[in-house]
Amino acid sequence: MSLKGKKIGFGITGSHCTYEAVFPEIQKLVDAGAEVVPVLSYTVQTTDTKFGKAKDHVERIKEITGREPIKTIVDAEPLGPIEPLDCMVLAPLTGNSMSRLANAISDSPVLMATKATIRNGNPVILAISTNDGLGLNGVNLMRLMSTKLMYFVPYGQDDPIKKPNSLVADMTLISDTIEKALEFKQIQPVIIERK
Repeated sequence: MSLKGKKIGFGITGSHCTYEAVFPEIQKLVDAGAEVVPVLSYTVQTTDTKFGKAKDHVERIKEITGREPIKTIVDAEPLGPIEPLDCMVLAPLTGNSMSRLANAISDSPVLMATKATIRNGNPVILAISTNDGLGLNGVNLMRLMSTKLMYFVPYGQDDPIKKPNSLVADMTLISDTIEKALEFKQIQPVIIERK
């Protein structure tokens, strides 16, 4: 399936160490002719880390997509009835945002955009990046895996020895996962060995 002309929401949450793997995948979507609508969590907008300054990340997202990112819940809400998306991607999706999504809490722009997409009956693609996917957050992961309209970018343990509960998606599979999700199918295998 071609992604040309598809309107894809792209929600970015606070897994700062994963941005360098995610930004090239956004570029791939733009290069494929998709209209990418960036939506940022408050953490992305405001938190400086050893992985870079928030303002620089926001600027890079604007450069890649050619759009001003959606930064508020109020601005995300029209993605439901007024400006519907073909699908919504959350990448990286932190354990914090994953747990809130699994429990129907929409207290950030990314989660509101996701709720709006679900309301329209369109697919949501989740690319997890969490240190707790095999810990307390495992129940939220399984809840979302069994939820209609949720499709996962294949994921696995990124460091089984030092971080045995940590799970991270293979961000290079975002486009492939989107293509399948637009057909309401889950790309397989969903649980992979990460190198």
